[in-house]
Amino acid sequence: MKVLLFHIGRDRYGLPLAGIVRVLPLLELKQLPLTPDYVAGLMDLHGTPVPVIDLSRLAGLPAAAAQFDTRIVIVDYRTAGGATHALGLLASQVRGIADIDLQQLEDSGVATAPFLGQVASDADGIVQLVELQHLLTPDVRALLFQDASAA
Repeated sequence: MKVLLFHIGRDRYGLPLAGIVRVLPLLELKQLPLTPDYVAGLMDLHGTPVPVIDLSRLAGLPAAAAQFDTRIVIVDYRTAGGATHALGLLASQVRGIADIDLQQLEDSGVATAPFLGQVASDADGIVQLVELQHLLTPDVRALLFQDASAA
């Protein structure tokens, strides 16, 4: 499985390429009042508003630093009701694409955050997968996507 490698804090994570629509440089975001602190804001994607989640803040760390390798990863996010929405993920230290052997994936054995999935090891250490379907709670989905309240 091919994944986009990036960091949350010091640790490496992977997002399966199958769910990625595009990777963009860091853009200016409109703030969204009364949302959780990990909602970084709203971006304009060719005239369509797209909410952006700061993966560092979602993981309980300080906000992602604006560096030359910070990117907004646009994914197709599916709500529980089956609707698909564009969602931006603010990712630090985007390092490129890696190939992870599905046979090497194992459960982490630690239940910390529902959006963190299986792990694999390589020469550079451990990579943990981010599971899009568990990224947002029902309350946050309802805030960010109008049809999510029915899901």
